[in-house]
Amino acid sequence: MIVDSDRPLEPDDLGPDPVAAFQAWFELAGEVGEQQPSAMALATAGEDGAPDVRFVLLHRAAADGFRFFTNYESAKAAQLEANPRAALAFHWPLLHRQVRLRGRVSRTGADESLLYWEQRPHGSRISAAASPQSLVIPGRSVLEESVSGLEARFPQGPPLPDFWGGYVLTPDRAEFWQGRTHRLHDRLLYVRREVGWSIDRLAP
Repeated sequence: MIVDSDRPLEPDDLGPDPVAAFQAWFELAGEVGEQQPSAMALATAGEDGAPDVRFVLLHRAAADGFRFFTNYESAKAAQLEANPRAALAFHWPLLHRQVRLRGRVSRTGADESLLYWEQRPHGSRISAAASPQSLVIPGRSVLEESVSGLEARFPQGPPLPDFWGGYVLTPDRAEFWQGRTHRLHDRLLYVRREVGWSIDRLAP
């Protein structure tokens, strides 16, 4: 189902809180059948300033930020260690909407990482524990052997590895984009202030 979004997007439609506005759009994306509404592009940059981007999955959006989980020894983790700021982008084509966020990134607590780890499917835990993410490997057989070894040692699933856990991006900017006919799109930008958020309209 494709949703007709060709009507003006006004600040009152979103409200004063960008996280609440995101949650409403995110829920609608699931309701209309977006294939993977939690998929988000994560952009980072390391000490050299060179940008890097990849898709990860949003775990949860809450008042304190947007959570995702990954390998703490991965390339993205090294970049976040050097430069703990990042950007996120969501695209929901059936809604003809996008959301972009930018802010500071910090690690979640170990208890939160453990709670989520224990909720993950068995295969996902095995894969995460088996993969030396971002490192060069001689072939896929290395991964398959690692998986086989972990499955033999931990038939109920491996424990949380020291190198795996969560991050939370706390946004200081959030842009909501809604497509319109003839590309005269709507863009509303939230910027965090000492108290609350400002909301401005951007030209498309």
